[in-house]
Amino acid sequence: MSSGVAERRRLLVGRGLSRSSPRPLRGSAAPWIYLAPALVVIGGLLVYPIYQLGLISFFRYTQAQVSGGEPTTFEGFGNYSALFSDGEFWRVLLATVLFAAACVVTTLAVGCALAVLLTRVRALPRLALMLAALGAWATPAVTGSTVWLFLFDPDFGPVNRVLGLGDHSWTYGRLSAFLLVLLEVVWCSFPFVMVTVYAGIRAVPAEVLEAAALDGASQWRIWRSVLVPMLRPILTVVTIQSVIWDFKVFTQIYVMTGGGGIAGQNLVLNVYAYQQAFASSQYGLGSAIGVVMLLILLAVTLVYLRLLRRQGEEL
Repeated sequence: MSSGVAERRRLLVGRGLSRSSPRPLRGSAAPWIYLAPALVVIGGLLVYPIYQLGLISFFRYTQAQVSGGEPTTFEGFGNYSALFSDGEFWRVLLATVLFAAACVVTTLAVGCALAVLLTRVRALPRLALMLAALGAWATPAVTGSTVWLFLFDPDFGPVNRVLGLGDHSWTYGRLSAFLLVLLEVVWCSFPFVMVTVYAGIRAVPAEVLEAAALDGASQWRIWRSVLVPMLRPILTVVTIQSVIWDFKVFTQIYVMTGGGGIAGQNLVLNVYAYQQAFASSQYGLGSAIGVVMLLILLAVTLVYLRLLRRQGEEL
């Protein structure tokens, strides 16, 4: 009798626990429920500003509208029409694409080379290189740009003295100014690539690299045929990040070329948008440039990811 009562109590307790215990979420809605808090934050910090940017780009919005002197008028695609019919915009767009491509390629080359170097040196040199790279990465863009301007200053900079260039001005010529800014951008960007790729290399099984070395593969062949395929997801991330960062460079160009260089010869889209929006008080036109930049970056990212998916890579 007592054993039957105990068994009945055990069953009742088990049912009660099963009823009160939370059930795991199932179905297609479960991931969205877990992501909801993050999506709310992203919506407030990202989606709403982009919405406002796109909205302003369809209106005539100048200083007169900001001060309330004139009513805001709907322009439709008038700002975009004026933008696309401006030859200066296409010149700046081409310069931005070429400059960003050069920065991305150089940053990836330097970052990957130093990541491989970190795997070849001892602990103390590795630590010194890491600290130096992270120091460059942590330096604010304004501070780094000012330091590079001093280093290449025609009167007091040590670079001209070492190279024997006299009073050569690096920011006077269009190509030399872009080269100077490129060096600064790469200097503050390569640590991210270096650290990320180095972490990926350390995760590769040592047996794979040893087998490739025993088969007679050179270091370059090991990198090209073994490491690159295994690090492709990581390289995808750093490439997309570098494209986004370098395409929307503003601080380095604005500080090192004095707002875009002589007669705007070193303008990029971000600085061009700033000039149109704030220097000329054409906020609608500046917003249109921002929307165009956003669409270009989205298109580049989506095309790159689609090409990787076609190659069978999982992201």
